[in-house]
Amino acid sequence: MKKFQPQPGFQVQAFRFALDPSAAQEAALRSHCGAARAAYNWAVGWVEASWWQRRAEESYGVPESELTDWRPWSLPSLRKAFNAAKHTDPRFAAWWEENSKEAYNTGLANAAAAFDNYAKSKNGKRSGKRMGAPRFKSKRKARLSCRFTTGTIRLEAAGRHVTLPRLGAIRTHEPTAKLLARVQAGTARILSATVRHERGRWFASFQVEAKRDLERVARPDTVVGIDLGVKALAVMADSAGEIRTVTNPGHYDRARKQLRRASRTVSRRQGPDRRTGQKPSRRWEKANAARNRVHHRVANLREDALHKLTTAVAAEYGTVVIEDLNVAGMLRNRRLARRIADAGFGEIRRQLDYKTRQRHATRIVVADRWYPSSKTCSGCGAVRAKLPLHVRIYECDACGLVIDRDDNAALNLAALAAAAATGTGVAGDQDTAPAVSKPRGADRKTRATRPRRKAEAGRAGGATLPHQRQEEARDRTQAEALTLW
Repeated sequence: MKKFQPQPGFQVQAFRFALDPSAAQEAALRSHCGAARAAYNWAVGWVEASWWQRRAEESYGVPESELTDWRPWSLPSLRKAFNAAKHTDPRFAAWWEENSKEAYNTGLANAAAAFDNYAKSKNGKRSGKRMGAPRFKSKRKARLSCRFTTGTIRLEAAGRHVTLPRLGAIRTHEPTAKLLARVQAGTARILSATVRHERGRWFASFQVEAKRDLERVARPDTVVGIDLGVKALAVMADSAGEIRTVTNPGHYDRARKQLRRASRTVSRRQGPDRRTGQKPSRRWEKANAARNRVHHRVANLREDALHKLTTAVAAEYGTVVIEDLNVAGMLRNRRLARRIADAGFGEIRRQLDYKTRQRHATRIVVADRWYPSSKTCSGCGAVRAKLPLHVRIYECDACGLVIDRDDNAALNLAALAAAAATGTGVAGDQDTAPAVSKPRGADRKTRATRPRRKAEAGRAGGATLPHQRQEEARDRTQAEALTLW
């Protein structure tokens, strides 16, 4: 599918509003989200049925030319098959007309994307973590979400309601005047809307093609290096020699006492038990809702603090240097996992990435993951062989520099921008001081290698799929392999 390209001078951005639906509207929202989940599960089962059938036929010795054809998983194919099955399938025949067609299209589109990512990952065309085959979504754990792309999607003139297909006008918790004014002025156009239940509230997110002029930063010629940490959330050192420290708010640590008390109350109530079919009591539901409100408040405070930090950085500096941290690996440290997760390192990088490029068109440089920013002396460039985490003061044996560990790392990151290519890129380990030798292994960090997982024969498709046969992979081109799906 061709990716949408906005007009020149326009950008695609989201406007999210909290909703205050009535009891009937909330039931309709949950019905639409449940319909999306049901359509997704139907699509996964419909496609994988041909996988299981082919596997059974192979066990009977059926020739490959006579095996059942692979069922396609493209969105048009899934939509055509679902429209033919929904009238007679007992899982949908009695109630499918109660929801908008966009609800079912949401589930089918998600299934098509999941199968496409799975195929690309198997064929080596998708970077990142290896993806498995799509699995069914649980009714208890699935995230409630539904996307509308056609039909009546608008903001009401009063500025306090949004209108969605089959759901009608839903009151918003906050005014929509900002987006409404831009739509009426012709500088914004609504492309789609997504309703989602998150942190105890319903939200409506509008995907908008909006006209946005680039904003000039306050210090376009200044470079800043940002060293993220747990004790101090961010240490920022710029090319002018100024070092600023942003303390870690520690929102979760502040709420731990309150969470312990709320969790103790929940444990004393009669909760649900799936083994015996026991239903939760009303007192348990009230106590669990009170505990969830504490978690939601912590998440909201963390999100607000990170947005304020990244917005201020993106609006001030012309070049921002950040590290490529292995956050997933850092979370395996049982002593620091809670504080690292509370800091939100990955979210800081994500927000800086789009705020610098889209809002200010400034430069962002990502330091290589193995660049020794903490071990390198910011004064002479000498690199220490080891620097344990508990050592908070950096002492250089070559030039005698004594400096805080985080300040030293931020200065090295700021100096790294001069060696990086112009524009967004990755800066490697630049040795700016060849006269000072590096001890063996000083420019490397400990890397834990894990054995690659092999496909299990018990999964749908197992060892019978074409991309899992090495002899077929040598004879068939990639294009032909995907057409068989």
